[in-house]
Amino acid sequence: SSFSLVCTTKNYSEGLQEDQKIRNCIKNYVQKNMKFCSAIEGISRIEIQKRIGVIQIIIYIRFPKLLIEGKPKKLEELQRNIQEELNCVNQKINITITRIENPYRQPNILAEFIAEQLRK
Repeated sequence: SSFSLVCTTKNYSEGLQEDQKIRNCIKNYVQKNMKFCSAIEGISRIEIQKRIGVIQIIIYIRFPKLLIEGKPKKLEELQRNIQEELNCVNQKINITITRIENPYRQPNILAEFIAEQLRK
């Protein structure tokens, strides 16, 4: 991140739990809105950068249309879901979607693809 902050163990563990809630919220939202696949196919990674009053989330995804179609409506809905999950209406949530150019070079996407093929 672009700033330094002295963290206690309690703050660090709370931060990790908060990050996991954000990731789960995003994955659940994408899975719920994905029409062609039941897996969470396409998310390579989720970066979370926290600053005072702002949480910046960068989603690296194979199918950006999942979150970009209907934009800004879908992103606003996802932002509200995250704010509700974290119970932090005072913090601004910024979400950026980045398309993965070579998705099958990403280990988790490749693993999801192979698992889907095995299920079929």
